[in-house]
Amino acid sequence: MKKFLKVALIGNPNVGKTSVFNALTGLNQKVGNYPGITVDKKVGLSKLDSQTVAEIIDLPGTYSINASSIDERIVLDLLLDKEQADYPDVAVVVAEVENLKRNLLLYTQIKDLGIPTILAVNMSDRMQSKGITIDVASLEASLHTKVVMLSARKGDGIEELKNVILNYKELDSRIPLNASEINPEFFQKLAATFPENDLYQLWTIYSQDFKIGNIDKKSIINKGISLSESELKRLQQRETIKRYQFINDLLKVAYIKDSAIATDFRSRMDRILTHKVWGYAIFFGVMLLVFQAIFEWSSVPMEWIEEGFASLSTYVKETLEPGKLTDLIADGIIPGIGGIMPFIPQIAILFMFIALLEESGYMSRVVFLMDRLMRPFGLSGKSVVPLISGNACAIPAIMSARNIENNKERLLTILVTPFTTCSARIPVYIILIALIIPDEKIFGIIGLQALTLTLLYLLGFFTALISAWVLDKIIKTERKAFFIVEMPGYKVPMLKNVVITMYEKTKSFVVGAGKIIFFLSIIIWFLGAHGPSERYDNAEEIVTEKYKDFDYSEEVMNEHIASYQLENSYIGIIGKGIEPVIKPLGYDWKIGIAVITSFVAREVFIGTLATIYNVGSHSDDEETIKSRMAAEVHPDTGEKVFNFASGMSLLLFYAFAMQCASTVAITRKETNSWKWTLIQLVFMSVFAYVVALVAYQLLK
Repeated sequence: MKKFLKVALIGNPNVGKTSVFNALTGLNQKVGNYPGITVDKKVGLSKLDSQTVAEIIDLPGTYSINASSIDERIVLDLLLDKEQADYPDVAVVVAEVENLKRNLLLYTQIKDLGIPTILAVNMSDRMQSKGITIDVASLEASLHTKVVMLSARKGDGIEELKNVILNYKELDSRIPLNASEINPEFFQKLAATFPENDLYQLWTIYSQDFKIGNIDKKSIINKGISLSESELKRLQQRETIKRYQFINDLLKVAYIKDSAIATDFRSRMDRILTHKVWGYAIFFGVMLLVFQAIFEWSSVPMEWIEEGFASLSTYVKETLEPGKLTDLIADGIIPGIGGIMPFIPQIAILFMFIALLEESGYMSRVVFLMDRLMRPFGLSGKSVVPLISGNACAIPAIMSARNIENNKERLLTILVTPFTTCSARIPVYIILIALIIPDEKIFGIIGLQALTLTLLYLLGFFTALISAWVLDKIIKTERKAFFIVEMPGYKVPMLKNVVITMYEKTKSFVVGAGKIIFFLSIIIWFLGAHGPSERYDNAEEIVTEKYKDFDYSEEVMNEHIASYQLENSYIGIIGKGIEPVIKPLGYDWKIGIAVITSFVAREVFIGTLATIYNVGSHSDDEETIKSRMAAEVHPDTGEKVFNFASGMSLLLFYAFAMQCASTVAITRKETNSWKWTLIQLVFMSVFAYVVALVAYQLLK
C-alpha cells in the first residue's frame, strides 16, 4: 500500500521555486484553484521510493508570513490550519544562494510554526562564479534542520532532497530562536490561556488577524489579552529585527562572499536593457521577433493540422452511414474544432517566448522599464504585471492585480487590463492578417504580417494606458503608492521549465477552447441544419424553380440550395435579424453570429465560422477554414466578404471589445461592484463598435 506525503514548497519570488517544483514533479502536475478562491494552485506528484509518493503543493511566492496580499494570506492560511486537506507533513523552503539573508527570514517564521522544515538552497552551481562559500554544517546546526544544496537547472541535489523529504520525521523539531522574547509578559498570557495551542501560531493568529478553528483575534481579546495598534506594530518590528539579528550572526560564520570575484555583467546588461531610450527600442524589437516567429515557424504545422481536419471530415462523410449524426460530426463538430486547432503551434510558440523572457530575468527589467511610462497615466510599474500577463489571459491577469496595495491603482489596472491582447485573440488576428495583409517583408527582414500583429499588441497596450489616464482624472482618491521591484539575476532559461510551461499553458488553452467549441459547434450545427418554415424544408424546389432558366451545373445548384437553406435556418434568421446593426461595419450575418458567440471565448469566432460555412456549403469538403473565408463573397455584389476594409474593421473590433464573459465575471468578483463591471463592459463594447465603424467607412 502506497504512502502519500503532503509537501508544501515555499519561497520568495525569483528563487527558482518553479524550477525545483518541475524537477521534483516533471509533467506529473496539475493546476486547480484553492477552495473558494480563484487563485491558481499547482500540485504535482513526486515518487520518493517504491512505497511513498509526495504530493508537492507549489505555494505562491511570499517574502514572509506577515501577509499583506491575498497570495501571502493563502500561504499563511494553509500553514496555520491543521484541519485543511492540504496541510503539509513537511515544508520545503527554497532559498536562493545569492540572497540567503532575505530568504532565511521566511524560513525561521515557518520553523516557528512547528512544521518540520527543510531548507533547500537553490542555484548552488553559481557559487564559484559569485565568490560564495557556504558552511552547510554550521547552517544546519544553527537552523536545526537539514540543508540541501540544489541546482534545479542541472538536477543536482534533487535526489538528496527527495530522501530528506522521505525521512522528514528525523528532522530536528527545535526552533532556531525564541520570538516570545520580544514581549515575555504577552506571550506568557497567551500560553497560559491557550495551553493546547502552539504559541507562535497564536501570535500569528493575533498579529495577522486570522481565524483558525474557534480561535481568532477577537476571541483572544475576549480573554483579556490585547495590544494597542501601535504596540502591535512595534512588536512586529521587534520580531523582524530579532530574526535578522539572528540571521546576520549566523551568516557571519556560515556564509562568505568575495565581492571581488563577482562579475559586473548584470549591471552592464541592466544599463542597456533599462535605458530610457534603448530599453524601449530593445523591447519593441523583442516583441517583433516573437511575432515574426509566430508567423514563420508555425506555417507548416498549421497547414498540416488544417489539412488533417479537412480530410477527417471527408473521411467521416464517406465512411459513416448518411444521416443526421454523420452530418453533425462531419459538418458541425470536426469543422468547429478544426477551425481552432491549427492555431495550437502559434499559441505554443507565444507561451514558449513568454517562458524564455521570464526565465531569463528579462521580464523583471520590462516591469521596471515600464514604470516610467505608466506613472503619467495614473498607474505604477506594479500594473505592468497584470498588463503583460493579459497577453496570456485576462482572467489571471486581473487576479494578479491583488498585489497592488493602492486601491485606486488596483481598480484602474483591473478596468484597463482587458485591452491587452490575450492568447484567445491570436487565432482571430492570425487568420484575418493572413487574409488581408500581404506575406511580404520590409527590407527583406521584417514581415508585414508580423509587424501588423506587433502593432495590434502595442495598440491594445497604449489604449489601456490612455483609458487609465482618463479614469485617473475621473476617479479622485488616495495618493499613489511607491513602486518596488526585485531584479533577479540573469539566467540561461531551463529547457525543462520552458517545455513544461508551453505544455501546461497550451494544454489549458486547447482543453478550455475545445470544450466550449465542441458544445457550441453542436448548437450552431443544429441551428444551421434546421429551420422553422416551409422555405427551409422546400429549399430545393424553391431554388430549382428560381434558377430554372439558368444553365447551372449540379455543383453550383447545390451551393445555391445550401446557401438558401442556411439563410432560412434558425441561425440564418437570427443572423439576418442582427445584420442591420453590423452591416455598417462591413460584416454579413454569418460574421455577426461568430462575433456574438465569441463573447463566450474569443477563439470561438473561427470555430463558429468554420461550422457555419461547412453547414452552408456542398463544395469540396477538404477546403480549410482559411480558404473558405478567402472565397466567401456577398451574394448581391460578388465582393469578397473579407476584404481589407472589413478585415481591418474586425481586427480593430477585437482589439478593443471586451474579451469574454469570464472576464466580465472576474471583474465583478475582483471589484465587488456591478457599477464598474458594467462601465467596463459598455465602454469597451461601444468603443470597439465605433472604431470598427469608422475604420470600415474610411477604408471601404
